[in-house]
Parts: sequence; structure tokens; C-alpha cells
Amino acid sequence: MVQEAFTKTAASIFARFPMTNNRMAHFHTLRVADIHQETPECIVVGFDVPPELRKEFAFQHGQYVTLKLTVNGEDLRRSYSICSSPLDADQFRIAVKKVPQGRASTQLVDKLKPGMSVEVMTPMGSFTTALDPSKSRHIVAFAAGSGITPILSILKTVLRTEPKSRFTLFYGNTDVDRIIFRQRLEELKLQHAGRLDVHHILSKGLDEDKLFNGRITKEKAVELVKRFVTDSDTNEYFICGPEQMMVNVSEALEHLGADKKRIHIELFGTPVSTEAKRGADHSHGAGGSFAGIADVKVIMDGREHELKVPAKGNAVLDAALDAGLDVPYACKGAVCCTCKARVVEGQVEMEMNYALTDEEVADGYVLTCQTHPRSARVVIDYDQH
Repeated sequence: MVQEAFTKTAASIFARFPMTNNRMAHFHTLRVADIHQETPECIVVGFDVPPELRKEFAFQHGQYVTLKLTVNGEDLRRSYSICSSPLDADQFRIAVKKVPQGRASTQLVDKLKPGMSVEVMTPMGSFTTALDPSKSRHIVAFAAGSGITPILSILKTVLRTEPKSRFTLFYGNTDVDRIIFRQRLEELKLQHAGRLDVHHILSKGLDEDKLFNGRITKEKAVELVKRFVTDSDTNEYFICGPEQMMVNVSEALEHLGADKKRIHIELFGTPVSTEAKRGADHSHGAGGSFAGIADVKVIMDGREHELKVPAKGNAVLDAALDAGLDVPYACKGAVCCTCKARVVEGQVEMEMNYALTDEEVADGYVLTCQTHPRSARVVIDYDQH
């Protein structure tokens, strides 16, 4: 992940290029249909979605799901991108890569077996693009490590839906043995010859062309785009991976004059940045200096719940969970947007915001995992998502 020197830049990048949006979601129990060992550290998990839940689990290319796991008696929630295409109605798959000291990923990779049941939240996220069979465009993606997961879903769907469009992928990994979906990417290159280009950049690579060795820096990203992307008018960009890589590529694209509206970002994991885009107070009257205990009404699934939430205590999400409410959440790190809700009365303040757009904040939306009351009365509606 990025070092302290990158924190200010990272915060500004994520503020300009919001990552995911929310829809009201619920957990359902799904059976594991199959598991494929993709690399020594990564598995692909296929779920059996019963007919009565297929509408609930309909997804767009690039979206993710959240899994609820119990590890040593503790409730954990982790989000994983869908790697299958929505065009394949019988497939619903995610990729899980074991990370060092990752409790959830270690349990899934080491212990999950076909036939087991997992609590899975319905799909969410806006790391996607509207498709049109008449379009002719060049989509460019940068991925690193398990960041390939949503990119694969996008890639497969775009190439099948838009026969006149092309796709270029720059994919960073440590070495050849850790390239997730390496064989599948080669198959897709043959299947879509002339329309799909894949360029591997290996941090331990020994390629004669130094451009393909080492990590994806800003300078390397600039050179890759200059060499392999020459039609800038119809480009759309997708970036997914660790924070440092995403900062580097975003800065490179800005340097090259890419339209910010055509850049899509998905962050894997909570940023280490100490500075994020702050959420403005939502003013519905006086009370911005409130420091007492607020009466907070939470509306969810058409029901109203009254809570007491200290202005300087836990966030609204934590207060709701302590009260036994089944409010939606995943990361609690201001990234995933699962806990998005709308303030319809009162004032609040967010500690951090890596996910909501300026327009959403202005319209009263908040990340409840970061939200604290700043007036004596607050009403927050999860149904207005």
C-alpha cells in the first residue's frame, strides 16, 4: 500500500473519481457450487443461485458482493468482485485471494468447500459502464493482482456486447505464477483476435523491454498509454488494484489529458490515507455546534427506529448495530458505500468519504459508518438509496 508521502494525493484522487454507489441490499444464504484453484493464493468460487433469488442477484459487469463470515466467533464482512459476466446466466463467481494476516480470505481459501453455505449480500457497485451494441470505442484498463477480478467481468461483457469496440489491459503482478486468470485471458485473446490486447507488467520480470518490468509507476503508465493507446477520442478507462498503483495511473491519465468523466476507479481495501474528502454538514436549521446526545430516527425497510446517539461517540451505523438493527454495511472504512443513506432532517458530519460524489453529498447522502449527529434531532433514511 502507499507510503505516507502519497496520502494527500490519494485523497484528492479518490475525491475526484468516486468508486461505488449503493442500492439497498440484503444477505441471503447461497450454496457453494464449485471451487477452482486459480493460483497458489487465489481461488474462484462459484455460487448456486436458486431461481427464486435470481432477480435479487442480477448484476452488472464490474459489481461486487459482500460475504458475511464467522471467524473465531467474530462476525466479519468482506467484499469481493464478481468475475463472471452477467451474459452467462448460469454463472455467479467471485475470486478470493489470500492476503497476509487476512482472517476472512485465509478461511475462505483454506477451508471453503463445495456444498458449504455462505451468507452473501446482493450485488452492488457502480464500477461499470453502460453498453450499446452500436458503440465503437476503445476501453483501457489497468489492474494489479486481484484487481483483475471486476476487470475480467467488464472485459468479457464489453467484447461480447459491443462487436465494434476494443479492449486493452495493462496487468501488473509479481511474477508469472501469480497472474490470476492468465489462461482465461489467453483464451479470450484468441477468441477476440484483434480486439483484445493484454500487456503483463511483472515486478520481478526479466523482459528485454524494461517497460514491462517493475511496478506500474506514473511514468510507466504514461509510456504504456502513449505506446499502445493512440485513439484518445473514444477511450474509457478502468483502474482497479492497490492504492499506490491507482494514484499513479490516475495521475498519468490526468497528465495525458484524459476526461475525468471517462475514468472509473475501484479501490481494493480501505485506503491508508490519513486525509479523505470530508463530508459537508447537511444543514436543515441551526445546531451545527451541537455536542450532546441526539435523537436519531433511522428509517429502514419502511420501519422507523429511534436511537440515542452522542455527538462525540460512535457513528450512526455503530449505534444502529448496537441497537440490534440489521443495517447494511461492509467495510466501515468510507470506501464501499454499502451503508449509504439520506439525511432528511437535522445536521450531521462525516469523518471521511472516499465514495460519495459531491452531488450526492449536496443532496443529503452520507456514509453512516462515518456519520455523527450535529443537531439534537436527526432523521436518516436507508430506503432513499
